[in-house]
Amino acid sequence: MYTLFATLLVIDSLALIAIVLLQSGKSAGLSGAISGGAEQLFGQKKARGIDAVFARVTTVLAVLFFVFAIAVAYFA
Repeated sequence: MYTLFATLLVIDSLALIAIVLLQSGKSAGLSGAISGGAEQLFGQKKARGIDAVFARVTTVLAVLFFVFAIAVAYFA
């Protein structure tokens, strides 16, 4: 079981890295950092299309990462 969960953890880690790198940036430069934080805080702009899919996939992969990490620690 340890080997199975360790393998799944490595696969999930690589998938999580890839999906985070594929996401577009929320802000560009110093002006984007200031105004982008305000937009995110007040929720003026919602993700649409592929950005929404990437956000949902990132959440699922992050939850799976923690589940697999706990499983690996339990079986170790």
